[in-house]
Amino acid sequence: MAAVGIDIDGSQGEGGGQILRSALSLSLVTGRPFRLHNVRAGRKKPGLLRQHLAALRASATVGDAEVTGATLGSTELSFAPRGLRGGDFHFAVGGAGSATLVFQTVLPALLTANTPSRVVLEGGTHNPWAPPYDFLAKTFLPVLVRLGARVTTSLERRGYFPAGGGRFTASVEPVASWQRLSLPTRGAIRARRGLIVLANLPGSIAASEEGMLRKLLPVDLWTIEHEREDDERGPGNVLLLEVETEHAYEVFSSFGEAGVPAGTVANEVVNELRTWLAADVPVGPHLADQLLLPLAIGAGGSFRTTAATEHTRTNADVIRRFLPDVTIDVADEGPAATITVSRGTRT
Repeated sequence: MAAVGIDIDGSQGEGGGQILRSALSLSLVTGRPFRLHNVRAGRKKPGLLRQHLAALRASATVGDAEVTGATLGSTELSFAPRGLRGGDFHFAVGGAGSATLVFQTVLPALLTANTPSRVVLEGGTHNPWAPPYDFLAKTFLPVLVRLGARVTTSLERRGYFPAGGGRFTASVEPVASWQRLSLPTRGAIRARRGLIVLANLPGSIAASEEGMLRKLLPVDLWTIEHEREDDERGPGNVLLLEVETEHAYEVFSSFGEAGVPAGTVANEVVNELRTWLAADVPVGPHLADQLLLPLAIGAGGSFRTTAATEHTRTNADVIRRFLPDVTIDVADEGPAATITVSRGTRT
């Protein structure tokens, strides 16, 4: 096996799965192998879970990589890519592990491959521990398009926790020319929309959740819709609040669980929305995490977001390990922050 180029401590910073996913993405793009120990040491249940193992195996397929430690619960692994390729892929997470995060792990590599790709992903599309498919399609990918990417996705069916069973497809064209991002303001708000999704659950749950949303949000500004699914994939309950602005589109989500009152579910998503609105920025905290890597491998850029999280700072540290010529500056501005990603030799 090729010599391991980078040694990463998975307990650093927020100590979660993003360290693994970013390391895999960067290893594929740069061709640099790595060793990761203390995998997900900051989590209640350390080591590889199904979705992390799926991301590792998907990355190994795309990069024809030699891998050690690819087992459930593993707290140490190594990854050495031998050659990046595009093409047709089918990745199944198993259970409700996040299929969207698996896709985002291999996406940077597919954007830099020599040939187009078509990817089929199965697993969780709407679970409490990852941004849902709606965020991927409406918030993240449109910004990538500004950067020069050509990615289209189609949701065939939702997959909820704990049953999973979701499925979506993606078509990815290699980037011909990366563009620099400048996203300092969100501009005027053009539309607000709420969506309550139920799968194999009583309609009274949606009614209670809408009632709480109506108490928390300006009734005259928001439309709230219901969508119901009754088939073998449930149960599931998702609340989505979407805001379209002049320069951005953000999706905020929360998930109903057995024994959790409707008020708690509604408050969670509304509080996240209010934090973003109060900061007067175009980019929410989840998008901030996910923009760092494409900016680092592309033409760079800057954006304003809510106060930088430990998650974002940890991701920036991993990127610097693989791309030492990339500078990531975080300028804190109270409830907001400006993040600038640029390439060039440090002095």
